[in-house]
Amino acid sequence: MPMKPAFLLVFSLVLLSFSSTLSAAPAPAPTQARHTFGMDDQNFLLDGQPFVIRCGELHFPRIPHEYWRHRLQMCRAMGLNTVCVYIFWNFHEWQEGKYDWSGQADVAEFCRLAQAEGLWVILRPGPYSCAEWEMGGLPWWLLKRDGIRLRTSDPLFLDPATKFLREIARVLAPLQITRGGPLIMVQVENEYGSFGKDAAYMGVLRQTLIDGGFDVPLFACNPAGAIRGGYRDDLFQVVNFGPGAAKKSFETLRKFQKTGPLMNGEYYPAWFDTWGRPHRIGSPEPIVADLDYMLNNHHSFSIYMAHGGTSFGLWAGADRPFLPDTSSYDYDAPISEAGWVTPKFNAIRDVFARHLQPGETIPPPPPANPVITVAPFTLAEAALVLSNLPAPVADLTPRTMESYDQSRGLIVYRTTLPAGPAGTLSVKEAHDFAWIFLDGQPAGLFDRRSKRYGITLPARTKNIQLDILVEAMGRVNFGVEVFDHKGLHAPVLFTPSIPAATPQELTGWFIHSLPMDSAFLASLKFKPVSAKASGPAFWRGAFTVAKPGDTFLDVRSWGKGIVWINGHCLGRFWNIGPTQTMYVPGPWLRAGANEVLVLDLLGPQNPVLAGLATPILDDLRIDRDFARASRAKGGFDAGTLVPVAAGQFRPEPEWQAVRFDHPATGRYLAVEAIDAHDGQPVAAIAELDATDIRGEVLSKSAWKILWTDSEETSTDSGYAENMLDGQPNTQWLSASLPSPSAYPHRVVIDLGLSQTLGGIRYLPRAGDNKKSGRIKNYRVYLNDTPFGLTFAN
Repeated sequence: MPMKPAFLLVFSLVLLSFSSTLSAAPAPAPTQARHTFGMDDQNFLLDGQPFVIRCGELHFPRIPHEYWRHRLQMCRAMGLNTVCVYIFWNFHEWQEGKYDWSGQADVAEFCRLAQAEGLWVILRPGPYSCAEWEMGGLPWWLLKRDGIRLRTSDPLFLDPATKFLREIARVLAPLQITRGGPLIMVQVENEYGSFGKDAAYMGVLRQTLIDGGFDVPLFACNPAGAIRGGYRDDLFQVVNFGPGAAKKSFETLRKFQKTGPLMNGEYYPAWFDTWGRPHRIGSPEPIVADLDYMLNNHHSFSIYMAHGGTSFGLWAGADRPFLPDTSSYDYDAPISEAGWVTPKFNAIRDVFARHLQPGETIPPPPPANPVITVAPFTLAEAALVLSNLPAPVADLTPRTMESYDQSRGLIVYRTTLPAGPAGTLSVKEAHDFAWIFLDGQPAGLFDRRSKRYGITLPARTKNIQLDILVEAMGRVNFGVEVFDHKGLHAPVLFTPSIPAATPQELTGWFIHSLPMDSAFLASLKFKPVSAKASGPAFWRGAFTVAKPGDTFLDVRSWGKGIVWINGHCLGRFWNIGPTQTMYVPGPWLRAGANEVLVLDLLGPQNPVLAGLATPILDDLRIDRDFARASRAKGGFDAGTLVPVAAGQFRPEPEWQAVRFDHPATGRYLAVEAIDAHDGQPVAAIAELDATDIRGEVLSKSAWKILWTDSEETSTDSGYAENMLDGQPNTQWLSASLPSPSAYPHRVVIDLGLSQTLGGIRYLPRAGDNKKSGRIKNYRVYLNDTPFGLTFAN
């Protein structure tokens, strides 16, 4: 008989009996074992008996340390027997070589608390995570390494990545089930098949974890259409999917995972939110049906997220090409952002109650944490950003933040603009939003979302001071776009508005770094506000409470910025929504006076805050967007242009590559859907990539949707941008309400500059093929002009 793969060996492992103590002290370090865990040809095994993993994801950095035990108790009360935990590399090594495993970063304590509450733990140490987290968990200082290739075997990346994995092993290997702890499985990388195909890279990470002392099963997770990328048969495989895709996804998984139990690695009960888009929710009914299906078939799973929490601080990332994530990570998860029971929680608990193992019970939920309200109060002191600049660094041309050893925050670029005629000020790129000032007066802005990197400046009779204030949002957290340098990307040009004018590069800059750290905030000089303050400013005020409790800070009258309370950074706010409140954990407040600091880059309508008893998560105010994007106008006209590709897609929901007969060059890429496999009028694309002549996927960092004939923006989030976000569970949908328009359906993408392509990659929408909108016949065009479309103002 041939030898079974290593991951199918039954591990003779033992674990200390779980404690049910509610003591606030961490559980003692495990020392002895009494349980076995492993797997055979069909099942996971606990003490030699079939064991179904009912897991849920939650992230300890997104939960106040004081509430860790409460959230774990909520997971257990929902019926979970396991929790899944990401390790965000940048959360523990923000400065190279300086590790932090204390306080909010004490993952070992979190794991011990999980064990004390009767929960097993699945560890996901990266080095890449995604998770709508700054740079997908990768540390910013990697970007200071010229030529680095992230998530590859490049030593510039792999050396620090493996060093970090060895550090994780030092801290957490003692908590494996083999040594009496709760850790039963460890993931290698994260959804690597959606990024690359280097199995040797995956092998190095796997061996690093083994050499560090991990001896529990190691696994890889991917969406169904990406399992092949980087696949190794010495890693156990699990599959990620959302509602309606369980059966098909497990069928795909079984083609790779020939024997052993089947497991879902991420099951999505809803989705995360981005600024300027509606709050996403997921109905309990299909979730309950899928969980029931998996439990009936003894398939294990992990609900992503069981509890989303909050991306406190400046940790929220951005969807690609660039759509910033909200600080609220509520996720419409079964356990709310503030740790509350929801209808989805009760529905899932009821399903689990029907599938308990012999002798197993589900405890009741713990009491909810107290909630308070705070009466409206005014912030009466302000410190103007441009009047509180630190000492500058001189530079010939502006460079990105990382070049000045700045990780995040704000950065001001200052130079002198000589007297002369009106003209256009432009930059190659600005990451992410930039406000332009002439002698302190606002003159316009750059916006990365819409790739607006040019503004018109008036004529000048004398030399004038030019300031460019750049705000860095979270770095993109998915795809090759995680290589996200913040600040200005040179050159900065001024082109006079005269015939045949030559663009002039502006040189001789002074760079002011505003990192938003405690030292910078302490240096601010506040003054009483005697009249309505305008422009970017920090505001300060205070409120009192008799007894601390959770509350939700109402920021509806404010513009765009960041909030701190008693030194704790709550995250970012933006008046466009959908989030209009900020979660304030009770332990961060104190009886008596509490100080509030607000950075507002736009200026408030009214400098008043209040604490509410419930959050506002779905109040979209697009009319307040300072640079609202708009589609090109007119109708699609390919004229006599010959398609660079035409054919028929397969109906299966997996990646499909289209190679052009000959390389083609152009700036505007058009995909024309002629009909659908289901015979219905709705079209859908989950993901669309372009590839170069070698078949390598190209970055989408400069891409934007120029035009589409139809997109669903009412009850179902079907924006065309979804096909560029790298998320298989979102999609472009042609409009179906009030009634669907007929085929053909078309989308035109601006690639940002003329490029030579060798082909495209298409990922169909997952779910039931009967109403999926999966494209059947198609045509692809590439051109240097936008197919007769005219640009909106």
